[in-house]
Amino acid sequence: MRYYPIYVNLQGKRCLVVGAGQVGRRKIATLAACGAAEILVLDMIAPDESCAEALAHPAVVFACRPFAPADLDGRFLVIASTDDEALNWEISRECEKRGILCNIVDQPEKCSFIVPALYTQGDLTVAISTGGGSPALARKIRQGLGEFLGSEYGALLVLMSTLRPMVLGLGLGTTENSRIFRELVNSSLIEDLKRGDAAAAEAVLRDFLPASLHGEASGLVSGALAHAGA
Repeated sequence: MRYYPIYVNLQGKRCLVVGAGQVGRRKIATLAACGAAEILVLDMIAPDESCAEALAHPAVVFACRPFAPADLDGRFLVIASTDDEALNWEISRECEKRGILCNIVDQPEKCSFIVPALYTQGDLTVAISTGGGSPALARKIRQGLGEFLGSEYGALLVLMSTLRPMVLGLGLGTTENSRIFRELVNSSLIEDLKRGDAAAAEAVLRDFLPASLHGEASGLVSGALAHAGA
């Protein structure tokens, strides 16, 4: 395995995107969705209507001018999506000198990190990478995941995310907490959510949760089913 898989926290971080074409706009939208504090976008072509949505985010700052090394000052992460080989190499080398995370789209040999194909469902995120060997295969696998992971998985995540602080707040200890969470995710709960069977899902919660949390079962299930659209 060549690449070490990580999820990076961009909250409060300043990023740079060079190139606002179709791929660049997708990168801008993803960075904004992940909470980047500022996304400087550089392109030599003035933006048209196709860029409006990506550039409308309050964190995005667009400049119609060439890249300069000073644009890297204070940047945490850089993405270049240009057709200019010389420019891509310049950005890559400058980022390497400064220890800045850098991705050159579709050119893994110039990158300090690559971006995997992503399947997302709310906060559920599954990353698929072929190590840069075949992005097309990674996309095909992602499509297959979309067929396998129905909305019940996102619903279960909503329920477990809400439940987790409730259980931890009881002070039961790590071993008991782990047992409760493990038994719930391996129970029939996910199938009950898939069917939209609120009564059955609530019964499962009462079977596995401490008595002090039984009163939360209805609210936990209704919140999860609302997410699933059941």
